[in-house]
Amino acid sequence: AASEPVVRLTPQARIIAAVLALAFMLLILDLIRRDRLLERYSIVWLLLGLAMLAGAAFPVLLELLARALGVRDVTIALFSAVLLLLLGLALNFSVIASRQARQITRLAQQSAIETIEQPGEVESTRPETD
Repeated sequence: AASEPVVRLTPQARIIAAVLALAFMLLILDLIRRDRLLERYSIVWLLLGLAMLAGAAFPVLLELLARALGVRDVTIALFSAVLLLLLGLALNFSVIASRQARQITRLAQQSAIETIEQPGEVESTRPETD
């Protein structure tokens, strides 16, 4: 029984964790509403908020996570899961940033080609000097 993971969350800690999870999800919804976060990226963050809420409401889920990872301390299991999640998110956003950088380069090149192919329009936008 000593090697079994044990969750030691007081009721106050569970309430605080639940309130923080709800506040996090409300923040995500507000960012979407103000067009600061795209819906496709918000899904991951809302799922993370739901996972936080589930962990606060059902501490036994944290014990299951610890057993699945093969660790005795729930805190280590939670830290490991969060670290892996953050690494995955960082990799995902690096892939997105790389894709967007390629698109920006391609668009800049296309714009430069169009500017060279239509020199009359570029000259007409220059101010006339007497």
